[in-house]
Amino acid sequence: MCKRSKLAARGMQEPESEGRAGSIFRRQRFGILFTMVTVTVALLLLALSLSHQKDKDFYTFKVVNIRGKLVSLEKYRGSVSLVVNVASECGFTDEHYKALQQLQRELGPSHFNVLAFPCNQFGQQEPGSNNEIEDFARKHYSVSFPMFSKIAVTGTGANVAFKYLIESSNKEPDWNFWKYLVNTDGKVVNAWGPTVSVEEIKPQIKELVIHLIRKKKDEL
Repeated sequence: MCKRSKLAARGMQEPESEGRAGSIFRRQRFGILFTMVTVTVALLLLALSLSHQKDKDFYTFKVVNIRGKLVSLEKYRGSVSLVVNVASECGFTDEHYKALQQLQRELGPSHFNVLAFPCNQFGQQEPGSNNEIEDFARKHYSVSFPMFSKIAVTGTGANVAFKYLIESSNKEPDWNFWKYLVNTDGKVVNAWGPTVSVEEIKPQIKELVIHLIRKKKDEL
């Protein structure tokens, strides 16, 4: 091939080579932009998720009551709550049910409520149906505080409201009748196991309730 022909051939190839290079560059640029957008979106979603978690409190959750109706715990916001995982056949049952009902009678329901969540995870000591659990509590202890559907309070299947209590207090139930004291804003103030009696924690509960009553009076 003569020199002119070679030059002509080279001249014809150069635009094609430049076109391929440009296409590769555009793909690379698109890939970088796509990665940047993906990372930005992921960071924004993470920030929103963390912000949402930060805003969570006990009263933001919904649960099922003892009669099978979905209810929002938001209805208890502005009141003090003592959340308890109860059982009907435990050695702590009689002592706790009597003391919890007495506490409800003295302090509730305008400013305070015991919130009872039956659980069968510990010693299978809550084997009955929701109807049977409610009948037992009403018949034997004249329970007037709110009761909820039987749930798991620990492990992977734990109810989300109880997961919040555990994460907030760093105390996880290992038996029946754990007690979590929740303030008017849905934040956990303290938690106690079954060996701590209701009478022992009553002063701390009353202090929160008295503070709430005074606050309401000042707002009038």
